[in-house]
Amino acid sequence: MRCRNRQWVVLPSEREEVIILRPLSGSEEQICGIYTVLGEKIESATFSPPEPQTLRDHEAGRLLLDAARLSLRSGAGPFRCLGRLSVRPRPYQIVPLLMALRQETVRLLIADDVGIGKTVETALIARELLDRGDIQRIGVLCPPQLCDQWQRELKQKFNIDAVVIRSGTVAKLERELPSGNSHIFSYYRHIIVSLDYAKSDRRRASFLAHRPDLVIVDEAHTATQSKEGANQQRHQLVSKLAENPDQHLILLTATPHNGIETSFLSLLGFLKPEFSTFQLDALSEKQRAELAKHFIQRRRADVQDWMAENTPFSIRKSIEYPYQLSNEYRELFDRVFDFVRGLVRSVDESLSHAQKRGRYWAALAIIRCVMSSPAAAIATLSRQADKNANLDDLAEKTRDESVEDIDRVASPYVYDVTEEELSVDSTPTALVEQSIRTYPDSARKRLRDFARAAEQLTSKKDQKLQYTLKIVKELLTEGYNPILWCRYIATANYYAQALKAEFVGKRGVQPRVIAITGELSEDEREIRLDELKSCPQRVLVATDCLSEGINLQEHFNACCHIDLPFNPNRLEQREGRIDRYGQTTPQLKCILLYGQDNPVDGVVLDVLLRKAVTIHRNLGITVPIPMDSATVQEAIFQSLFERSTTVRQLSLFDSNPALASLHQDWEKAKEKEIQNRTRFAQRSIKPEEVQQELNESDEILGNEADVERFVRNALDRWEISLVKKKVGWQLSRIPDCLEIENRPRTIAFTTPVAEGVEYVGRNHPLVEGLARYLFEEALESSHSIAESSSPPFASRCGVTVTNAIAKPTFILLLRSRLLLTGRNTRPLLAEECLARGFTGTPDRPCWLSGTETLALFDTVVPTTDISQEEKREWIEMVIDRLEDLTPSLTEIATERAETLLASHRRVRRFTGEGMLQKVEPQLPMDILGVYILLPP
Repeated sequence: MRCRNRQWVVLPSEREEVIILRPLSGSEEQICGIYTVLGEKIESATFSPPEPQTLRDHEAGRLLLDAARLSLRSGAGPFRCLGRLSVRPRPYQIVPLLMALRQETVRLLIADDVGIGKTVETALIARELLDRGDIQRIGVLCPPQLCDQWQRELKQKFNIDAVVIRSGTVAKLERELPSGNSHIFSYYRHIIVSLDYAKSDRRRASFLAHRPDLVIVDEAHTATQSKEGANQQRHQLVSKLAENPDQHLILLTATPHNGIETSFLSLLGFLKPEFSTFQLDALSEKQRAELAKHFIQRRRADVQDWMAENTPFSIRKSIEYPYQLSNEYRELFDRVFDFVRGLVRSVDESLSHAQKRGRYWAALAIIRCVMSSPAAAIATLSRQADKNANLDDLAEKTRDESVEDIDRVASPYVYDVTEEELSVDSTPTALVEQSIRTYPDSARKRLRDFARAAEQLTSKKDQKLQYTLKIVKELLTEGYNPILWCRYIATANYYAQALKAEFVGKRGVQPRVIAITGELSEDEREIRLDELKSCPQRVLVATDCLSEGINLQEHFNACCHIDLPFNPNRLEQREGRIDRYGQTTPQLKCILLYGQDNPVDGVVLDVLLRKAVTIHRNLGITVPIPMDSATVQEAIFQSLFERSTTVRQLSLFDSNPALASLHQDWEKAKEKEIQNRTRFAQRSIKPEEVQQELNESDEILGNEADVERFVRNALDRWEISLVKKKVGWQLSRIPDCLEIENRPRTIAFTTPVAEGVEYVGRNHPLVEGLARYLFEEALESSHSIAESSSPPFASRCGVTVTNAIAKPTFILLLRSRLLLTGRNTRPLLAEECLARGFTGTPDRPCWLSGTETLALFDTVVPTTDISQEEKREWIEMVIDRLEDLTPSLTEIATERAETLLASHRRVRRFTGEGMLQKVEPQLPMDILGVYILLPP
C-alpha cells in the first residue's frame, strides 16, 4: 500500500476499521495503524524493481541479502519466535519447546539441573506461543527476589515487556490504571508476580479471575504440598490454576523433590491429577510414556555435547578448608554447648509441651548463632541486638501456639529448609526471648555472661574470620571474584566490615566488598549488586536471600561457605549461582570452611555434605536426602545434645537409629535418581529432528556466523575495523548514522561471553541499526541515489565476473510474504528472504536450489572486471524480462508455502490444537535484488 508518501506492507489486523502498516524496510518500531473512518488516502502499490544505476560490487549485494534476512522478525521458519530473539538458544534448549508444541494445553515440568538454562527454555516456549497466536498474555509467578531478573531476561533476550507486581511496585502500577474497572492483574498484558504477593487469600481470587493464558511458576518446589502445611497458600494457588483444563502451565525447578516422594507427586499432580497417584517405583510403560510427555529432567552430561555442539560448563573444584577455634572462642563454645544441652535435657513436667519445644528451638538457635560468628551470638543473646528482625511479630506467632505451629514458625530461623519460598536470615532473637521466660535466674545470668564473652572475641581471637581473610586474599590473587555465603545477617555484616577494614590502606589488592542480606529490599539488592559488578575486583558477602535462582555467573567465579549449610540442596543452590551456563572461568573454586574442633561442623560435614559433594563430583547431579531434611537436622542436634562431652566427637551413626541407615538409603535414592534422569531426559526427541528445524530457521533468518560476517563487512564500508582480541573483537567506534552510544567496546558474536564483552546477536541494536540503515538506503528511489554525494553501501543489483561459474548465472534476491490461517487463531503474516539462481534465459530458466544459490553467492570471488556500461546492459536485459519469470516465481512462492505448512505440522504432529489449515503466498514476491555472475 502507499500512504503518507511512502510504501508499506499491510499486516493482519484484529479490527476491520483499522489497517496495520509496516514500512518496507521491516522495522517494527515504525508500525502504525490507520483508522479508515477518518478517510486518510490509502492506495494500492507494487514493489519497484531494481534500478540499473544502483549497480555496485558483489559485496554490496551480499550486504543487502544479509541486511534483509537480519531485518526479519516474523520469519517463516518452523519456529516463529527465533526472529525476535536476542539470544541464540543452544540446540538442547529447543527440546522443551518441541514438547510444548505437541500438547493441546501446555503442561510441563522442566527440572533440568541448576545452570542448564530453564529460564531460556521456558521463555522460548512463551515467545513461540505468542508469535503463533496461541496465547495473548504471559504471567510469571516467582519468589520476589527473582522478579527483576525475570523482567530483564524477558525484555533483553525475548522482546517481551512485562511489569513486576509485588508489594513495592503495586502502588505505582495501580496509579497508572485507567479509571473504570481495570484490574492490575488484567490491565497489563504480561506480568511477573511475586508468589508471596499473589498467594494471600485476599489476592489469590483476583489473580485466578484475571489469570494470563500462560502461567510460569519458577522455583515450583516451594508450592508442593508438605505435611507441615508450610506451603499451603502457594499450593492452593497453583492447584487452582491447574484445575482449569485450558490453562497453559509451566513449572520450573532444579530440585523437583526434597527426597520425599509425596512432595514430588503433588508437583506432578499440577500437570495431570492422575500423576499424583502414580507409584514411581512401579510405573507401567504406558504411565512412563505419558509422564514423559510432560516432564523433562536432564543432567549437564546429557546436554554438554548434544547434537555435536559443545556447551561449555566449568569444572567445579570443591575444597575443604579446616580451622581450629582460638582458646577463647573454644572456651565460649564449650560453655554454651554444655549450657544449651543442659537446658534441653533438664526440662521438667511443669513446662507445657509448647514450652519444652520452645526450649529446644532456643537451644538450637543459640548454638547455631555462636557457631556462626561473635556478631550473630551477640545478636541472639542480647535483648536489644537485632533491630532488623520483626521480633514482636515472631514472638506473637510463637505465643500460645501448638507444637506443630511453633516448629513451622521457628524452623526457617534455624534449619536450612529449601522448601520455604524465602530463606530467613535474621538471627532468631525472638525464639530465645520467648524461651528465656521459662529459664531460672541463674540461666539468664549465664546467657548475659555469654553475650559479654562474645563481645570480647575481637577479630584476632576469631580464627574462622582470620582463615576467611586468608582464603579471600588467595582467591583474589589468583584472579577469582568470590561470594562468601553466611547463614545470618549479623554474620554477613560482620564479615563484610572485617574485609573492608583488612584491605583499607593496604598495598596490592583493593577489592570492593559489599554485603547483601534479607534486611535489604529487592530494589536495594539490585542496586548493590550493580555497584559491585562495576568493580574490577569484588567480594560479595551474602546470606541465602541470594542463593536461589539469582544469576551471578557473569561476575563471580568462586565461593566460600562461611557457615556450612545443614541441607545439601542449599549447598547446591549456593554453588549453582556461579556454576551455570554463561560462566566463562574454566575451573570454579567452592570452599567448605569448617572447624576441626567444632562437633557440629564435623557431623554436618560427615553426615551430609561430603556425601553430597561426592555424588555431584561422580555423577554431575544432586540427589536429595531420602528423608525430610528437617528430620535429619533435628536428629543431628538431638544426638549431639544427648551425649556426654567426652564422646561428642564419636560417629553419630553409632548412636542414632534415624541416621544409621541414612547413607544406605541415600545410595538407593542415588540409583533411583539416575534411573529417573535416564527415563525423562527426552532421548526420544532425536538430535536430527532438532537439527532439521534449526537448519530451516538458519537458512531463513541467518545464524551467528552470518551476523559476524554482516557486521564486519558493513563496518568496513564505514572504514571501521574490528580488531581481533584474545577475547572478542575490539570495536573502536559506532557509525554516526546509528542511534547508539558511540564508545569503544569489546564485542563477540557467540556465547557465552567473558566479563566485559558485549554479545552481539541478530537483534542487538548494532545489528538492527546497520541492517535497517543499509536496507532503507538501498530501497530509496534511483532519483535520490543519483543526487546523493555517494552511492549506497548495499546495492540492489550488480554484475561480477568470476571463475566460480562456467556460464552466465542470474541470482534473484526475493522477499516472500505468507499468510498463515489456523483453526483457532487470527491470521498471521510470515516473511522470508530467498536467494534463487538460474541459468538460461528468463523465459526458459534452469533453477538452482536455495542452498546451491547461497553457497554460490557466498563463495564468489571477482577475477576480472568489465565496463560499467556492459554491466548496465546485462542488468537492463534481465530487468526488462522479469515478467517472463512470473510463472516460475509463483511456483517458488507456492512451494515455500507448502514447505512452511509442512514444517508447522511437523513440530505439532501430535496435536491438532492451533494447527495451520493453510498457508497462502502473497503474490507477487518482492524482487529486492538482481545479480549476475559472468564467466571470464
